[in-house]
Amino acid sequence: MEIRVLVTGFEPFGGETINPALEVIEALSDRALDGHDSVRIFTAKIPTVFGQAIDVLEKEMEKISPSVVICIGQAGGRCHITPERVAINIDDARIPDNAGNAPVDVPVVTGGPVAYLSDLPIKRMVQAMQEAGIPATVSNSAGTFVCNHLFYGLMHLLKTKYKRIRGGFVHIPYLPSQVVQRELPAMNLSDMVRGLEICVRVAVEHALDVPLTAGKEC
Repeated sequence: MEIRVLVTGFEPFGGETINPALEVIEALSDRALDGHDSVRIFTAKIPTVFGQAIDVLEKEMEKISPSVVICIGQAGGRCHITPERVAINIDDARIPDNAGNAPVDVPVVTGGPVAYLSDLPIKRMVQAMQEAGIPATVSNSAGTFVCNHLFYGLMHLLKTKYKRIRGGFVHIPYLPSQVVQRELPAMNLSDMVRGLEICVRVAVEHALDVPLTAGKEC
């Protein structure tokens, strides 16, 4: 029986001409997971636009019928791949999205819970990436821009409508080409692709997490 995993990535935003999340999903697109012939990875491009992002995600979920959904976003300034622990019910944009929207203190879902925790075994994912020599840490903040918006929207869908699907969000650093003239950390595309392959494998193999110290304060 084929196990389908949907991995999404955002279009470039904030003046960038590239988004590492898109580069990663292009490398992962429509293929079997290494070592797991029954696991097929499907990918989807998500607009960096409040509201539209969740709508596009749900349409892709309806089309693909995945068992697991992993959304990926760029976190400029981070040096690790960071599976996110929690999504919060707030949109608070420091910059406009790609449609010019800049909501401030607006709930993602009116009347929804304050927060949702990831369904993914995020500490197992971090442990496996570290063992493979890839810098990885659990993150306790997905921010308040479209990444958190999509993460919260995903989890709300999973808790209210698609209860047999598990999912979560992973942030990745800049690519080296994005920091040529900036003193910011970056990671090679090949390492990010390998890290996300590990995240997919761990998410498919394990429904439960392990009690490891793997997070940080922010």
